[in-house]
Amino acid sequence: MALATVKPTRIDTAIANEIADHTNTGLEQTAQTLTWAADEHVLLALAAAGWLYAQSRRPEARAAANHILAVTLATAVLPHALKSVFDQTRPDRTTVRGHRNGVPFSGRPRDAFPSGHAMHMGALASAAGLLPAGPRRAIRVITVALSLTRVAILAHWPSDVLVGFSLGVVIERLLRPLTLPRRHKRIRS
Repeated sequence: MALATVKPTRIDTAIANEIADHTNTGLEQTAQTLTWAADEHVLLALAAAGWLYAQSRRPEARAAANHILAVTLATAVLPHALKSVFDQTRPDRTTVRGHRNGVPFSGRPRDAFPSGHAMHMGALASAAGLLPAGPRRAIRVITVALSLTRVAILAHWPSDVLVGFSLGVVIERLLRPLTLPRRHKRIRS
């Protein structure tokens, strides 16, 4: 049993109702497919593979690989810990009309707050600050878009995604001085 219950805001509810009224199976299936790119299992596998590659083939990338792996591990653990403290019903459990329009059920019914997918994306968007402008902008656009898929499939309220994304940024920034040497603050093009 969670220690606190989080209620959706009026804006959360209005957005979820609009999505439920105007979605269709095709949009939902597309969003559901895209959301896998922000899944913790996928990101942990990619971070581990990148870390192994850097250890064996790219010594100059080891610090960055260590940082990305540490951030990915932290953003994989923290949402589960927070979801044991906070209880919130997912929007897909509060709408009947959305299911008629193609909205699937996602995750555990009362694990909406915060969005773990968005937390991963916030951390990645923050870490992109170490890259040159072009890749940094592209990654940030992609991370926001992938976070919004969680709202599109009614797995999370918009506020869950905003909080998750923000926490991801904070986690990455807190870990940066611990995992990256000072000279590695920004990668030059």
